[in-house]
Amino acid sequence: MALVHSFKFHSLFTTRLEIYSFEDQKKDKSSGFLAGLKNKRDKKHLQPQPQSPERHEEVINTIRVQMQISEAMDACVRQTSMQFASRKACGQLDIPQISLGLLNGILKSDFLYEKPYMQWKKRQANILEEVLISANHLITDKQVIETLLAKINNSEEWDNLMSTSERTEVLAAIRQVSLLLSSVNGHFGIQGETCYWATSYHFNIRLYEKLLFGIFDILDEGNFIEGADEFMKLCKLTWSTLGITQKVHNALYGWVLFQQFVLTEEEMLLDHAIIEVQKLLSTESSKGKDEEYINSLICYPECDDSEPEMNLVQAILWSMSYWCDSKLQDYHLHFSQEHGFFAKVLTMALVLGNKNYGSRDENKLTSDALSGPDAVHVKMYVERSVEAAYRRIENTIILESQMERSNALAVLANDVRVIAEKELNVYSPVLCHWYPESAMVAAKLLHQLYGERLKPFLEQVSSLSDEVKLVLPAVGRLERGLSLLFSSTCKEKESQSFSILELDRYQLGKFSRPIILEWVIAQHARILEWTGRALDLEKWEPLSHQQKHSSSAVEVFRIIEETVDQLFALSLPLDITHLQALLSIIFHTLDSYLHKVCSRLVDKHHLYPPVPPLTRYKETVFPVIKKKVVENVLLEEEVNSNLAELTVSKLCIRLNTLQYIQKQMGILEDGIRKSWGSATLSENNRGEEHPEASETVLEYSESVDELFVATFDSLRDTAADAIRRTCEFIGARVVFWDLRDSFLFRLYRGSVESARFETILPNFDSVLNNICGYVDDILRDLVVASICKASLDGYVWVLLDGGPSCAFSDADVKLMDEDLHILKDFFIADGEGLPRSLVENEAQFAHQILNLFSLQTESVIQMLMTASELIPTGVESQKHGHRHVVDARTLVRVLCHKKDKEASQFLKLHYHLPASSDYDDESPLKDSGLKPPMMTDFIRTTSLQWSNNGHDSFKSIKKRLQKVTSEIRHSGSSSYS
Repeated sequence: MALVHSFKFHSLFTTRLEIYSFEDQKKDKSSGFLAGLKNKRDKKHLQPQPQSPERHEEVINTIRVQMQISEAMDACVRQTSMQFASRKACGQLDIPQISLGLLNGILKSDFLYEKPYMQWKKRQANILEEVLISANHLITDKQVIETLLAKINNSEEWDNLMSTSERTEVLAAIRQVSLLLSSVNGHFGIQGETCYWATSYHFNIRLYEKLLFGIFDILDEGNFIEGADEFMKLCKLTWSTLGITQKVHNALYGWVLFQQFVLTEEEMLLDHAIIEVQKLLSTESSKGKDEEYINSLICYPECDDSEPEMNLVQAILWSMSYWCDSKLQDYHLHFSQEHGFFAKVLTMALVLGNKNYGSRDENKLTSDALSGPDAVHVKMYVERSVEAAYRRIENTIILESQMERSNALAVLANDVRVIAEKELNVYSPVLCHWYPESAMVAAKLLHQLYGERLKPFLEQVSSLSDEVKLVLPAVGRLERGLSLLFSSTCKEKESQSFSILELDRYQLGKFSRPIILEWVIAQHARILEWTGRALDLEKWEPLSHQQKHSSSAVEVFRIIEETVDQLFALSLPLDITHLQALLSIIFHTLDSYLHKVCSRLVDKHHLYPPVPPLTRYKETVFPVIKKKVVENVLLEEEVNSNLAELTVSKLCIRLNTLQYIQKQMGILEDGIRKSWGSATLSENNRGEEHPEASETVLEYSESVDELFVATFDSLRDTAADAIRRTCEFIGARVVFWDLRDSFLFRLYRGSVESARFETILPNFDSVLNNICGYVDDILRDLVVASICKASLDGYVWVLLDGGPSCAFSDADVKLMDEDLHILKDFFIADGEGLPRSLVENEAQFAHQILNLFSLQTESVIQMLMTASELIPTGVESQKHGHRHVVDARTLVRVLCHKKDKEASQFLKLHYHLPASSDYDDESPLKDSGLKPPMMTDFIRTTSLQWSNNGHDSFKSIKKRLQKVTSEIRHSGSSSYS
């Protein structure tokens, strides 16, 4: 029993159990007592040892350290207690006897300093006063006891004025009273019971509570000391002295564990506290002497403005429940993500929640929060905590919006969404195990609370103002978050009484769709204006060596993408009407740009040299007065201006720009599709709940695909056509304009042998090198193929329209065929250029024309007669542009350029064509500069003119061809010999 007296007792004067906030409670621990315990912590953990005397002494020493008692004081108390116990022959010791024994055996001289002695003596006197005065109803002369205790408390009188014998008499008188009280039988007949159990239970309970707190490690208050089980066994030895029963122990030990959990937030302690509470509640309904004894331990816990009467166990359970309940009613404030013990606090609250706490009479503490099934409690926690969190942010929203320079409703929506996300991720997974509809309740409540603030704002929305752009997207994000929370009910406990359709929506689309459509339409004129301005300022210079397209195209796509981003950044409900309006803007913008890029392209036929008149080959040595080949006529001013601007380098930049547009259209389409899919994802997900809605979503998706196809495929076709036209124009420009003098008017001029293609090849090589430097690598083959085709057309032009000085003998045909192969090999470039099959296909017509020159004149004339018969029937072939190898026009030209007397006589007799020597051999564009002549009427009416509208001028010689054919058939071939 001497173990009890080694504790540092605290005197308590309250007559009821004091309930207070534990969060601010800290133990005032002296570092001077930690050395012994620290040394123990440094030792290696050992297996439990047998209960030897040494081990028993070690546990007692641990308790001394935990109770912060010095070794000197412990030795003094032990010695005195043992002397007192040896004099006590029999009978049960109680607290007053122990305190009196210590006061009688320990003197002032046993202390090194006076202050510790005074504190110790005062503590013993206070213990006697609290214990004895508590039993004043059993004391006949209470005033005598108070006088005696006053002498002990008076230090001057007790230590200086009174003698040893006088002090002994005082203590003896007090002992007589305590022995009288000890002899009084207990009220409830419990074994070992004394009157002090009930009369001085406040002191006993606080003393035992202090002892139980010693089980926690001083250096780590969230853990137990080593040897905690042995500690508890020794504590049990005090039960008979302090009036502790098993049920009281469970209540107090659970209370101590709970208080230490509140202090340290260590989950393990809460787990132990829950176990003790469950033990306590499992035996609470038991009746008998123990229950009567507990009911006698009266407490008055503070509850709002009242102090209901409870017994000790009820007061402890109510205090735990009150703390849990107060925290859970605002769990958003008290349990952050870092606090993983939220679920365990909820478990404790629900373990205690179905309990009615009250006294033995009719005054019982009843509350809606503490009655009913678990689901009712959890629903109450959700509603109160969610509303408290909302009101908290609502009260600070004005200041927060001013700091963020944003709209208060937008800031509030964002903050409410944070609450919903926290509810979804942190609290709902725990709450739904007791109340599956907890997430639904939270979502509906948040939706309702925010909706009350939002409704007046929505009713005033009339345009897409800056304020609307801030609020509506924030509301949309909030509503999606609330919908996610609402639909997150635990599947295994999902209630059929709740439906996702119960969450009323804010109907943002009703307010936003008209103003969004107005905004999209308003962008149309702005984008077209910017596009036109960008094109007007365009110089058709590359952006850089790596980026060879124009700046205007980049600007156009920047404007379009900016509009697209602004639309989807609104984060508002969009429908197919908005998409249709957006795609319409994109279509008209890019279509306008593409047409304007190609609008300045001149018809390539304006680049062709004028076709010389038909002549027949005739050698002469007599000087004659020569006639000019053709009169020069200036091009229209607009055409001439466009041709001056359409240099090859600028044409290449235009072509690169068209390719850039094609590439960017694909990126733009993918981006819009992705953004559209994200914007409509929530709508589609809702449609999955019902088959009919799913069919509607499918039809809706098909309509969207049709819009994209109609818009971008049409633009791609337009861009592809623009690329084709530009490539063709580049080829025609290079061959028929830039290389006119060096190629068309130089090749075979005078004689074939003196003007071969080899002398012209360097010019082609130089032009192609420049073009490859300008044009993008992706387009290189297209441009080169166009130049190849134009070069072969130019070669054919030299053969058929080369003018009076171009006449070819049979010997020349072989050289010309070699030149044609040189031209083809130039573009094939040993397999590194164009595909051979492509070049060969383009060169077919040139080979066919050369084959005509290699034929006998009689054969060509016979072919001409056959072709002339087809003219009235309209079955004349129109391949390779406007010419065909066997039509009359081509055959007449071949005869005109054959260096052959038979051909010359035929043309002279039947067509009256003049001799080639009658015409000037000078290049018709020698002095024309950048103003090439238009075709005019030929000097002779028998000249053939190849016009752009189907060669209508050829009708003027149709009758003559028919007449010649008829004459030849009647008179035979001798008629033209």
